[in-house]
Amino acid sequence: MPMNGRQTGQNRLLAALSASDLALLTPHLKDGHYKQGAVLQEPGEPIEIVYFPRSGMISLLAVMEAGNGIETATVGAEGAVGVITGLSGRIATGRAIVQLEGLFASIAVAPFQRAVSESSALREWMARYNDAQITLIYQVAGCNALHQVSARLCRWLLQTHDRHDGDVIPLTHEFLSEMLGVQRSTVTMLARELQTLGLIKYRRGRIEVTDRARLEGKACECYATARRTVDRVFTDVGK
Repeated sequence: MPMNGRQTGQNRLLAALSASDLALLTPHLKDGHYKQGAVLQEPGEPIEIVYFPRSGMISLLAVMEAGNGIETATVGAEGAVGVITGLSGRIATGRAIVQLEGLFASIAVAPFQRAVSESSALREWMARYNDAQITLIYQVAGCNALHQVSARLCRWLLQTHDRHDGDVIPLTHEFLSEMLGVQRSTVTMLARELQTLGLIKYRRGRIEVTDRARLEGKACECYATARRTVDRVFTDVGK
């Protein structure tokens, strides 16, 4: 599933596996519906479950000592959260929180590690995706530091729109301000500007994308870069 496609209930990373590799995971995969705001991982704690979204979206946040955080990556039906456990790491470096509710396939770390150890091809897929995720985290870190908040907001809305089935996205300004690391008043001001331009409509707890093409034109380069990074995971196999 391309990163800019609508949800079909299929995880792109799982769909890319061979039948034999998928068979190593399938007996242990469980589907569950997760609501917005559910915390899946906390920094410094052992990773116990690997998540493969079939719909919805997960945000990865860098969390400060005071408890506030800023988003460093988003994961939808193109990827997974926690695959590092199949390679080396076992401790979460950030918070994983459900940003858009959806259906996630999940697997406990122990059977996931066994499956990865039994298949070099599966291990290669997880390593490829993990490398891409690290690249995306670096990209967002640079974006947060160098790009204007208005362009970052457009990028963020597009990434969220990609992972949502429909144009009306359930998002509060409080949630947006936390993801972008800015004041709520800043989000309100920028959302008002985008609405005046006819790119979005917003009301309490809901943002509707009304002109996606123009929204892409106002987003920073990081939106297109992220799409290319994810697509390379699935198109450069064997290179």
